[in-house]
Amino acid sequence: MTIKTNIMGTLTAATMIGSLSFNAQAETLTMSNWVPPAHFVSVILKDWAEDVSEATEGRVTVRMLPKAVGSPPQHWELARKGVADITWGNWTYEPERFKAVWFSEVPFIGDSAEASSLALWDTYKTHLEANTAFDGVKVLGVGTLGPGVINHGSKDIVTPADLANQKVRMGGPIQKVLIETVGAIPVAAPATKAYEMLNGGVIDASLHPMESVVNFRLDGVLTHHTKIPEGFYDASFFLAMNEKRWNKLSKADKEAIETVSGAAFAKLWGGTFDAQSKAAEEKMRASGEHSFSEPSPELMALITEAREKIINEWASDASNFGIDNPMEIVNYHKERYNAHANK
Repeated sequence: MTIKTNIMGTLTAATMIGSLSFNAQAETLTMSNWVPPAHFVSVILKDWAEDVSEATEGRVTVRMLPKAVGSPPQHWELARKGVADITWGNWTYEPERFKAVWFSEVPFIGDSAEASSLALWDTYKTHLEANTAFDGVKVLGVGTLGPGVINHGSKDIVTPADLANQKVRMGGPIQKVLIETVGAIPVAAPATKAYEMLNGGVIDASLHPMESVVNFRLDGVLTHHTKIPEGFYDASFFLAMNEKRWNKLSKADKEAIETVSGAAFAKLWGGTFDAQSKAAEEKMRASGEHSFSEPSPELMALITEAREKIINEWASDASNFGIDNPMEIVNYHKERYNAHANK
């Protein structure tokens, strides 16, 4: 055997050992996603997954499962139990379990989904991370919808009288209180059912941010939009990973993933929702088939009353869901929103 042969053999062996070592360290994490691949939230998740791969130099990859492994309301539990390594969802789908985050869904959160997403992340890290409601998962990120809008199928909503006895589709307990306080009739149903219910006369109006009116293809049946300054409501979302799976990752990979999660994910999520809502409103205005209204002082007064009622009742019950400083959390969240919105 020649010296050249010996050298080549040694190099080949070293390459194989290095490759085996890399493969032994590589991690593939599964993600369950319950919206279609073409939906912009799927794009957010795909972009984040690519960021994870890049940040970890390929040592960790996120593989989107071909279909969701459960219904949307099950996705927190799916992550906690490890049915999928990573999931995302809306905390409002389990409102009593996650009552700690109700403060982030009341009226007047703000007009920027990016700022409210970042504010929610700051608040989670500062005040909520140790709450037992979040046990069993690593919360990698949070996000919000941005300002919720009152959308009607046939008339402008300006005064409380315009809402009297109107049947309004809503998505959670906070929205229920809001609708009842302004004199309308709440009808609980997922956003995906709104088109069918409007066409069938089951509802007269539906609560959505601007982007959802277009992305759920409701712009043909919801043509009157009342934009409440800083939002009629908001909604909060999570990106969660099974805690045991997270703990098995190396320290270096955890740190790398955190650089593209947390505030970075909130900014990506919220910025995308802002862009989607802006584009949706521009499209509807350009069509000439939509009207946009502002609430009267009387309607604003009722919404303010509803907000105060929700916050006060939430605060008085806070000790039952592990919070001993509720108003400090509310005030901190608003301060962080203002700080991010004014940057």
